[in-house]
Amino acid sequence: MRIIWSDFAVSELKDIFQYYKSVAGKNIAQKLINGIFQSTKQLIKYPESGQIEESLRKLNEGHRYLVISNYKIIYKKVKEGILITDVFDTRQSPEKINNPKRKTEK
Repeated sequence: MRIIWSDFAVSELKDIFQYYKSVAGKNIAQKLINGIFQSTKQLIKYPESGQIEESLRKLNEGHRYLVISNYKIIYKKVKEGILITDVFDTRQSPEKINNPKRKTEK
């Protein structure tokens, strides 16, 4: 089992890093990003350790999530491993997770 990051999730991580770099400094930004990466390692052994993402249940793709700081790391099992589809800021309205601009595929 391996962790795969979608282009969309990587783009979200870059945005998160840039934001925290500008408001809190590079060290804080890097610490947050490292924490996000570290938290996904558990999925290699325990892919169902996250809770089911109810707002994406209608897609019927088995989306789950982990929470670190203010972020939900949205993922699903695929034949190649665990696909991280999104890193969602939980301070936003939960309905935004269903916005068509938020991609859920590779």
